[in-house]
Amino acid sequence: MLKVGITGGIGSGKTTICRIFETLGIPVFYADTVAKKIMVNDAILIKGVKDAFGEESYLPGGILNNKHIAGIVFNNADELAKLNALVHPAVFRAFDNWVTKLPKDVPYILKEAALLFESGSYKMCDKNILVTAPLALKLVRVTKRDGVTEDQVKARMDKQFTDEKKIKMADYLINNNETDSLITQVMNLHQLFLNTKP
Repeated sequence: MLKVGITGGIGSGKTTICRIFETLGIPVFYADTVAKKIMVNDAILIKGVKDAFGEESYLPGGILNNKHIAGIVFNNADELAKLNALVHPAVFRAFDNWVTKLPKDVPYILKEAALLFESGSYKMCDKNILVTAPLALKLVRVTKRDGVTEDQVKARMDKQFTDEKKIKMADYLINNNETDSLITQVMNLHQLFLNTKP
């Protein structure tokens, strides 16, 4: 089956787009949600995290010690890269496992990931979609949703590739600017993917 990656910067609205695809019966793999789950149930990953960041990376009962991990990786690019080098392969394994359990008649699937291009996982997909939105709109969405300041949002954005860089890597764009119809853009891609061989 055709594998389609979908990503977008923080506040672009990629989850909203994925929900529209789901109403069309298209399965969506939410990589970031899965990453949180496997941090506490993938034995290989748990061992790797403990080896890299200490036994205190997990609290009693196998709960991830977010405060401890964040304290190490938040402002340290090398330590963050070390964490990502553990998490991304585990997510890739989970994705491969998820695909094998899908019905054989599924025409195509979506893999939604915030760091689709940054992690290199776009290479595992046949086609890739980038969801874009104007910066001002993204800032409004995230400050309202997360109750954070614009500066905090921009700091998060700085950890991702710019839209300009991602546009060069994407096969298709969906513009979530609250002017162009999302339904029309999704339906056009849906029809295209139904007629595309992997």
